[in-house]
Amino acid sequence: MSDHNTYDVIIVGGSYSGLAAGMALGRALKKVLIIDDGKPCNRQTPYSHNFITHDGHTPREIAALANLQVNRYETVKFFYGLATSGSKTALGYDIQVATGESFTAKRLIFATGIRDIMPAIDGFAACWGISMLHCPYCHGYEVRHEPTGLLGNGETGFDLARLISNWTNDLTLFTNGASTLTFEQTAQLDKHSVRIVEKEIEQFEHSNGHLSMINFRDGTTSAIKVIYAPVPFEQQCSIPESLGCELTAEGYIQVDPFHETSVKGVFACGDNVTRMRTVANAVGMGTTTGITVSKNLILEEF
Repeated sequence: MSDHNTYDVIIVGGSYSGLAAGMALGRALKKVLIIDDGKPCNRQTPYSHNFITHDGHTPREIAALANLQVNRYETVKFFYGLATSGSKTALGYDIQVATGESFTAKRLIFATGIRDIMPAIDGFAACWGISMLHCPYCHGYEVRHEPTGLLGNGETGFDLARLISNWTNDLTLFTNGASTLTFEQTAQLDKHSVRIVEKEIEQFEHSNGHLSMINFRDGTTSAIKVIYAPVPFEQQCSIPESLGCELTAEGYIQVDPFHETSVKGVFACGDNVTRMRTVANAVGMGTTTGITVSKNLILEEF
């Protein structure tokens, strides 16, 4: 392995958390490679919110400025492509990419995010992040007081209705089939004027991701422009698990307070480690991880 392909730290994932970690490491004069395939999970989202100084900017604008600023640090390099596998070596860790090239580093940081698993309903995926929302703290203000739908059932649907009631009094819970709410939950939703629709959904009508109508399998329809929908997820990248990194019961990469995984020398930050899924939080975790890893290396080498 040539020195050209050897680094202090390899960061897999070059979105907000990975870029923040890269900046912290670059400012600590560490030789860093950021590997990114250019497919952030929020690429369909029109605007980002709740990130101070960037409220209302597009994800693309924020990422472009971050890339520009991180690129100013001469010890930080970028490889645009897909990381496909990783392995432990005598020097640290190897990361292989889709082109067949391999890179070595003393430490790894995975800022690879998660992959949302969409329900197989026509129109859902096209609306995701645009009018099919996951987070009221990211997007709730923009649709405040609007007629709002919730896609959910049982405990999850009930908890979501309680939360979203803060932003609007016009709520409908679409259970997409028979309700599994308890009698007490149903009564409480009724008390707060939350409607429950148990019809099975055939399709979400939309224009370029902007909802207009729900078509039900019984032939009826319901006009709606915004829906909150919690969906399951999986890790975007399988390399941490292949290296032995443990996952939590929820499916996140398990890390300690310093963002080190269960595998020594391997760190993780961003959406892949927490349900607190915001740009601001990803940046904060990335900065913390970059500082932690740089200090770790500095003290080890002293």
